[in-house]
Amino acid sequence: MGKRVLVVGGGGREHALGWRLATSPSVDAVESAPGNPGLADLGPVHAVDPSDPAAVAALAQERRIDLVVVGPEAPLVAGVVDHLQARDIPAFGPVAAGAHIEGSKAFAKDIMVSAGAPTAGYVATADRDEAYAALERFAPPYVVKADGLAAGKGVRICDRIEEAREAVDDALVRRIFGEAGANLVVEEFLDGPERSLFGVCDGTDVVLLAPAQDYKRALDGDGGLNTGGMGAYSPVPGFGLDDVARLRELIFLPVLRELASRGTPYRGLLYAGLVDTATGPRLLEFNARFGDPETQVVVPRLASDLGELLWASATGSVSDVEVTWRDEAAVTVVLASGGYPGDYPTGVPITGVEDANALPGVQVFHAGTRRDADGRLVTAGGRVLNVTAVGATVTEARRQAYDAADRIAFDGLQRRSDIAAGI
Repeated sequence: MGKRVLVVGGGGREHALGWRLATSPSVDAVESAPGNPGLADLGPVHAVDPSDPAAVAALAQERRIDLVVVGPEAPLVAGVVDHLQARDIPAFGPVAAGAHIEGSKAFAKDIMVSAGAPTAGYVATADRDEAYAALERFAPPYVVKADGLAAGKGVRICDRIEEAREAVDDALVRRIFGEAGANLVVEEFLDGPERSLFGVCDGTDVVLLAPAQDYKRALDGDGGLNTGGMGAYSPVPGFGLDDVARLRELIFLPVLRELASRGTPYRGLLYAGLVDTATGPRLLEFNARFGDPETQVVVPRLASDLGELLWASATGSVSDVEVTWRDEAAVTVVLASGGYPGDYPTGVPITGVEDANALPGVQVFHAGTRRDADGRLVTAGGRVLNVTAVGATVTEARRQAYDAADRIAFDGLQRRSDIAAGI
């Protein structure tokens, strides 16, 4: 008998994970909490707050779930895996102490340095004057990061020191990020293309997944504000499976050993955000979960059983699982609400999703949608849909993704037009 899986979360990443799990031979049923209209097409959805660990654990027990797959970072930091473990329910994701590697950028930097992993110079502080002094230590552009979780919007890259001081004051004085900005990391700027690399960990070992390239800025040409991500593609030329194999020894295994030495063996997904600098790859950040929207291009390329791999991470050894990949490329384009990443309206009717999904090689993942009282599909977030296509090459996948995206409409829709351009 296959496993009953509960996917925790309701965004595009969770829809992509649920979609791939639903096709996994080791999985019989996929449920989600709270889910979204896309996940609802795969199985039952439950109106449970994903950041309420006790409620999630009670739901998993009631539904006789075999494996809980936690998508977003907030439930991990809140300790949902700890509560599941207390009820002997296997879960994919780190316990709260491990998720601190995303919950605190200062903690992550300390782990990187202690493990000997290459990263940028930094100063962590809660003091305004110390933060100002730290800015003087680094050349422009200046990097100012809120220490805690800020929905992907807590990083400011500033060309002028006056602007960087304003970023410090926004966090420490004006508290625009609340407690997440009560501490700051002022960091050396790393110059080069960013890369996203996922490692599925079992406490001591790791299996690296196919890399992806994402686009953080809101506007074409990497202009505008930082966002949670406006698109992605995979594979990445010059950064394939053979190229990243050495990063297992350089970054992932030393970090796993460091976490284990602190009494926190790390099971789950360890996401390394890297910058390919002139002196080699250097760590920008760690996340404790699959990236979004990178997941939407990585899992469509996975040929082997995702359920088996996540089960091995939660309960056994990832080295026992064979992971294989399709030769095709994948591209995803984010359709966002007008005004994102600032204020934006919700409840805006969406049309054309069924037409887009009907195209060969296309899958539209729901990121910020809901059904209104009349059953219409409407917007419910900043990033609304991830239009994903698989093709023989990145160029072909890109063409198909934009062709599908052209069929979807809602008032205020914004998207980048340069995702995977020129690859």
